[in-house]
Amino acid sequence: MKILVLNCGSSSLKYQLINMETEEVMAKGTYERIGQNNSFLTHKVGGEKYRLEHPVENHVGAIEFMIEQLTHPEYGVIESLKEIDAVGHRVVHGGEKFSESVLITDEVIKSIKECTSLAPLHNPACLIGIDACKKAIPNAPMVAVFDTAFHQTMPKENYIYPIPYKYYEKYKIRKYGFHGTSHLYVSNRCAELMGKPIEDTKIVTCHLGQGASLCAVKGGKSLDTSMGLTPLAGIPMGTRCGDIDPSIVTYLMDVENISTQEVNKILNKESGVFGVSGITPDFRDIEAKVAEGDERATVAIKNYNYTVAQYIAKYAVTMGGIDAIVFTAGVGENQINIRKGICEHLKFMGVELDLDKNNVRGEERLISSANSKIQVYIIPTDEEMVIAKDTMRLISK
Repeated sequence: MKILVLNCGSSSLKYQLINMETEEVMAKGTYERIGQNNSFLTHKVGGEKYRLEHPVENHVGAIEFMIEQLTHPEYGVIESLKEIDAVGHRVVHGGEKFSESVLITDEVIKSIKECTSLAPLHNPACLIGIDACKKAIPNAPMVAVFDTAFHQTMPKENYIYPIPYKYYEKYKIRKYGFHGTSHLYVSNRCAELMGKPIEDTKIVTCHLGQGASLCAVKGGKSLDTSMGLTPLAGIPMGTRCGDIDPSIVTYLMDVENISTQEVNKILNKESGVFGVSGITPDFRDIEAKVAEGDERATVAIKNYNYTVAQYIAKYAVTMGGIDAIVFTAGVGENQINIRKGICEHLKFMGVELDLDKNNVRGEERLISSANSKIQVYIIPTDEEMVIAKDTMRLISK
């Protein structure tokens, strides 16, 4: 069985074609800057990488060009689209409607549209991707896998906001959480590495990338997570502010005389480690400036490490203790000093890194010392495989 996994971002498209019999990734790629004159596709097959300059106006054009590469006479991996048995779509926001992955129907599409106001950058792009696949591969069943679904196990007292309850009733304003497929994958993989049933574990998963969130996973279920109604909440990120005093929003609107759209852009696109450092959202560049003694870069990284450590410690309260901490995603898997800086704040909890084991990038391994009271792991995430497995499970029923 061959499954195509699609992840449509606001201006990007990521994809993988996976042979589920062997779990081999036959081809994968990323379309960047969709809608711009300099959009391009990076297509990878068997260790070979092809950068293809091909401007497209929208996701429909991107998907059509991506399909051409999968069937390309020189480096294609399938002869025709009939070989694709199903398509799995990553959907960012499913609201309260979806607590698990579902086969895509007209009713499901309608519900995804209803959640658009909660994820205005992501859900519309996903809907375009679904529609494009319906046209290009009409006979392949499709499955929606929701970022928010894993967190639907949070108890009400953990997801409710202390604002007038009528706004929850009217608008469903509550904490939803994101990166669910990543938190699900790495927590289960962590339990395997620990040699324990997932039901007997208390794990804090740290998905640290340009977008970042933490999750308290007890017994394999999400009890709390750092992102909220939207992916803006929680720890500081590449360009997103994370948790701040909400009065900052209205204050900035008053003193700068700016609109809701403008302040939203500031908090989503101009804040986080980029906003504090004034350099770039790339942690590698900021850490290089730290090494040079740059004060703002140093403050940005210290603030980041401190806030992540605070959340980890908070989740010890949520779960009544912690067995393991997992670092994953681009920053978590690759930034050696970030992991070290976070764990230094947790020495009071008995966290102790093995600095030699921590000196690695993108490799699955235990990095805590034998004396550490809490095990610390690097586990590269594999959201695409989670989506593919859920898709295969649902279409096989």
